[in-house]
Amino acid sequence: MKQENSNWKDKINSALQNFFDDSSRYDYNFTISSTYENSQENKKNEQSAQENEKNFEVKNIFPSLSVNIEYIKVKYNALINSDIILREFTLTARNRQYNALLFFIDGMVDSELINNNVLEALMMRNRANMFNRDQEQIISEAKTNNITVRKVKKFNLEDYIFDSLLPQNNVKKVSTFDEAFSGVNIGNCLLFIDTIGIAFDIDVKGFKQREVGTPNNEIIIKGPQEAFVENIRTNTSQLRRMVNNKDLIIENIEIGKLSKTKCAICYIDNIANNDLVAEVKYRMSNLEIDSLLSSGELEQLIEENNNNSIPQVISTERPDKATKYLYGGRVAVLISGNPYCLIMPATFIDFIASPEDTNLKFQFSNFLKFLRLLAIFITLFLPAFYVAITGFHQELLPTELLFSLMASKENVPFPVIFEILIMEISFELIREAGLRVPSPLGSTIGIVGALVIRTSCC
Repeated sequence: MKQENSNWKDKINSALQNFFDDSSRYDYNFTISSTYENSQENKKNEQSAQENEKNFEVKNIFPSLSVNIEYIKVKYNALINSDIILREFTLTARNRQYNALLFFIDGMVDSELINNNVLEALMMRNRANMFNRDQEQIISEAKTNNITVRKVKKFNLEDYIFDSLLPQNNVKKVSTFDEAFSGVNIGNCLLFIDTIGIAFDIDVKGFKQREVGTPNNEIIIKGPQEAFVENIRTNTSQLRRMVNNKDLIIENIEIGKLSKTKCAICYIDNIANNDLVAEVKYRMSNLEIDSLLSSGELEQLIEENNNNSIPQVISTERPDKATKYLYGGRVAVLISGNPYCLIMPATFIDFIASPEDTNLKFQFSNFLKFLRLLAIFITLFLPAFYVAITGFHQELLPTELLFSLMASKENVPFPVIFEILIMEISFELIREAGLRVPSPLGSTIGIVGALVIRTSCC
């Protein structure tokens, strides 16, 4: 009998493995002709040559403007992409003219900022760029004992443009194309100037984004009614405003070889454990992935054991909840393009607590936590208790209740455990349908769900 049971188990396991397993990972033994081998070797040699060319690819910005233009056109397929803008113009500095290029992506920048703070300042003739003194530039001047002390330096076009001709609050110098392209991809514009081997990364972001609204999933009556949005800088500003402490540290990190998704690691210095912060940085810095698009992906990648169904990371859309955990020594992670914040590590009490609890008296908040704990217990164990009592321990039931149960099950040809499984699957189907179907059908799904639940219970 035991051998038959083991055989059935082996057959079921093999069937499930064949159904769910990936057949592409199996090794196949076959023979190929010599001509095919030669062609494959030639292809491998070509691929290795292309990889070597990529390894030796130029990464530094060229001093020649024409070479930079051709390189950008090739990298961004400027002949095909309609939103790639390459604006060539003549720059005036110290009453001299230089060829310049402004590179940005249409739809991600603010055109007024570019026109007023970049192009107008560089192209229009004014006192700043018409100053004709080639010898020196006065940096500071002081008088001591009737003696004038002046600090001067020779004219440098790069420093002169950075210090005097770009009236924008956030300007950086970049010397590699990787840094330059990263800035353009997030909504900045690049200024290239002939004879200069660097580019100016100017912050002129102006893409459309969702405004700060109310939380959709964590609704409370008392307390703040703000939620995180997809813009990571808006989210960090909300944390800054709520924490209101100079010890709040926000470190940026990029994840993904292709997407280079910006993430922000937030913690309060002198409160968060240094080992915890180092562990979070280590796990996020060593993710060898191509792209990261959501907080759910990151949550699965940095967890200790993915096979464990108990969550190890808290996900919230409320800045006030994230602030509370930051003051408790936790570490928060924000992901660009995602309106959720990950808080780590998570404890069991965190999943039965609500942001509403801090706005209530401790008697009511403790009572609500007890109710949530009772609900968790009922959800996990009530179906099993029902199957065990009605199927194997009927003597635990009162006589009248046992008679009513037996009368209701008299015409049902299925065992109790099968009915429970059908009911659980029905709940999941109703929940999934309520989430995925269009909103006009939501009321219909609710009515059908009530009928299904009533039928399952009867």
